Amino acid sequence: MAHKAGYVNILGRPNVGKSTLMNAMVGEKLSIITPKAQTTRHRIIGIDNGDNYQIVFSDTPGIIKPKYKLHQKMMDFVKEALSDADVLLYLTDVEEKEEDLPPIFGEIQQLTTPLLVGINKVDLSNQTAVTQLVDSWKNRLPSAEVFPLSALYNFNVDALKKRILELLPEHPPYYPKENLSDRNLRFFVSEIIREKILLHYQKEVPYAVEVVVESYKESENIDRISATIYVERETQKGIIIGKGGEALKKIGIEARKDIEALVGKQVYLELYVKVKKDWRNNEKILNQWGYKI
Repeated sequence: MAHKAGYVNILGRPNVGKSTLMNAMVGEKLSIITPKAQTTRHRIIGIDNGDNYQIVFSDTPGIIKPKYKLHQKMMDFVKEALSDADVLLYLTDVEEKEEDLPPIFGEIQQLTTPLLVGINKVDLSNQTAVTQLVDSWKNRLPSAEVFPLSALYNFNVDALKKRILELLPEHPPYYPKENLSDRNLRFFVSEIIREKILLHYQKEVPYAVEVVVESYKESENIDRISATIYVERETQKGIIIGKGGEALKKIGIEARKDIEALVGKQVYLELYVKVKKDWRNNEKILNQWGYKI
């Protein structure tokens, strides 16, 4: 049997479950997941390998109207994913209305790339409503195949993956078969720390945060990691640290546990908080931190 390989790029609005779906497809937690919009900031590759195939999934930021240069960079990742997909998967959910469709939807309608639509979170709806949604999406995108899904409960995910495999072109693998992603360990460590911040802080604070792993020293029994949490204001720094450093300590403990599960050994994690004023609108800083194509 010939080997199949290709890029399956997942697009959609924030919080429809793109990261949950990719993690389910790959079988590993590669993208962080929180209830907040803008959880995914980068284009994250997750690789599903089989003897005769390699599916390169691409999780992208939720489609938003840019407010900062950071958002513009995030939408650049989305546009890139529109242009280089072998299969495009537009993920919606049972709550998305026609008036909520993103501006980029017009470009999706014009694509000649094989197009799939996943209607996620059907576990929150009923059969009649889901059937109506399927019909509605078939009318909006006549060239697309529509799949009701629950990524959280793995409903119909296997059927979607089977169809993806059928649509992939014959091609040798793009990455070594042992790879699960194109990202390095430092990236996943920084994302784990940022996930804890998104889960524990409210209002604007978690969105004004970027995490940079400054050093990562591996040894046989313990990995020593130093990371800096950057914020935009002194007031945000105080909130992240908390009274007597308790808030930062809690973030460190929770992140360390997840990092230890990832690397399979003990981890010593040091966290620092620094102010980088208005970094979300600073082109040079954004490029330094990987927000460029």
